[in-house]
Amino acid sequence: MSESKSLKILLVSSAFYPEISPRSYRATELAKEMVRRGHSLVVITRYRDHDYSDFLREYDIKLKMWGKARFPVVPAFRRKPFSIMSRGLTRIMMVLFEYPAIEEMFKVRNFLRNESGYDLMISFAVPYPVHWGVAWSRSEKHPIADKWIADCGDPYMGDILDSFRKPFYFKYLEKGFCRRTDFITIPIESARPAYYTEFQDKIRIIPQGFDFDITERESNKPANEVTTFAYAGGFLPGARDPGPLLDYLLTVDLPFKFKVYTNKPDMITTYKDKLGDKLEISDYIPRNELLKVLAKMDFLVNFDNNTMLNSPSKLIDYTIVNRPVLNIERNFNSTYLLEFLNGDYSNRLQLPDPGQYHIKNVTQLFLDLLEY
Repeated sequence: MSESKSLKILLVSSAFYPEISPRSYRATELAKEMVRRGHSLVVITRYRDHDYSDFLREYDIKLKMWGKARFPVVPAFRRKPFSIMSRGLTRIMMVLFEYPAIEEMFKVRNFLRNESGYDLMISFAVPYPVHWGVAWSRSEKHPIADKWIADCGDPYMGDILDSFRKPFYFKYLEKGFCRRTDFITIPIESARPAYYTEFQDKIRIIPQGFDFDITERESNKPANEVTTFAYAGGFLPGARDPGPLLDYLLTVDLPFKFKVYTNKPDMITTYKDKLGDKLEISDYIPRNELLKVLAKMDFLVNFDNNTMLNSPSKLIDYTIVNRPVLNIERNFNSTYLLEFLNGDYSNRLQLPDPGQYHIKNVTQLFLDLLEY
């Protein structure tokens, strides 16, 4: 579409800057690029105790936040059996009622009652109650925007990574927002089968987008004293399971250093005592800092989701920094690991052209949907 027209755009997302998550990056990077193009932008997100002064001075965004959560969180206990009961109750409430995220459906609906006159509205999931709230508030008399795009990072009812499938009654909420939205955007074509057949004509493929200089991608071999590799992300038993890799590393008689950046260290903390300085565990760090770290690695590790319906967004960062990637599948192959530890990357994971992930190209794909 023409770049000469300034559009009035509304983004609705629970996740936003400075949160470190794929959905936060999705909404934040898109917001920045929309502003750079001269569009009038409003972002509606949940309340954060953060000083946005510097951010809003740099980017001309009108930021609105719905109030603090009122639904109580299940108390967390450290001692058994209370800790087990607490985790169990939290899990049950989440599976059966999408609790506490379900509150955001009501927050979004109430907030959008007073919003109207936009050319384009884009809502982001997860969590999916954001889409449900938009669908609840939108009608023929109150469309809010000429076009509504519901952007989905991972499938909901069609998700197979979670240990528990979603209860059947949530399909009515999913079908409800799919029926009301103009388009459903997903990051990868292979995830299409996870969405209901009656809405396939609304699906468009738009990958995750970031602002980066393709010409400055790291290409030289880093000068590490010992082979150093890293992983950044979460873990899932049976899908992104670090156990087989770490068990084998315990038997490797070679110098190495494995750096892990995760907000879910529970599955690997027991290995720290055994591997000592060979294993470094850190919490998430800002993405720009992480990219600098990843660019210095000899190679990177990806724990495969073992499904075509979900693709780790970390692979985009891996593509950008241009380091060899060892893909760990459910059937762990120790031969590949030994090859990587000895500098042989012939069995590296093949990554796509990074250009498709540039935020300019991604933003244009969103704006092109206004022509339909």
